[in-house]
Amino acid sequence: MVGQDEPTIPGVIPADRLRMAGSRTLRFEGAQHGSGVSFFLVTNAPGQGPVLHRHPYSETWSVIDGEATIRIGEHEVVARTGDTAVVPPDTWHRFTNTGDGDLRMICIHASPVMIQENAAEDPPG
Repeated sequence: MVGQDEPTIPGVIPADRLRMAGSRTLRFEGAQHGSGVSFFLVTNAPGQGPVLHRHPYSETWSVIDGEATIRIGEHEVVARTGDTAVVPPDTWHRFTNTGDGDLRMICIHASPVMIQENAAEDPPG
């Protein structure tokens, strides 16, 4: 039996192995599976979203379904089904589901390992 931290090459990684505890969101960290990228497959209810944070690499978001209000540095934008947003490295960012239904979005990290610094409070853009 393959342990959760062991590579599963080749093959399919079951969603239940990627699901975050107490969440509908999936977290894939590429290094564990021989991939050069990592991602979150987000499923959030209205009002949900992560805290303000940043990464030392870019992050690309693609909205699969719903609406997200996204803060990227000092800017705030709205992304809807089919839209894509890119956050440059070392830029403070977050998103919130501001739609009426579930937000489904993939958040692609340009790194085989996720590195995240959360803000203690809202820093300026």
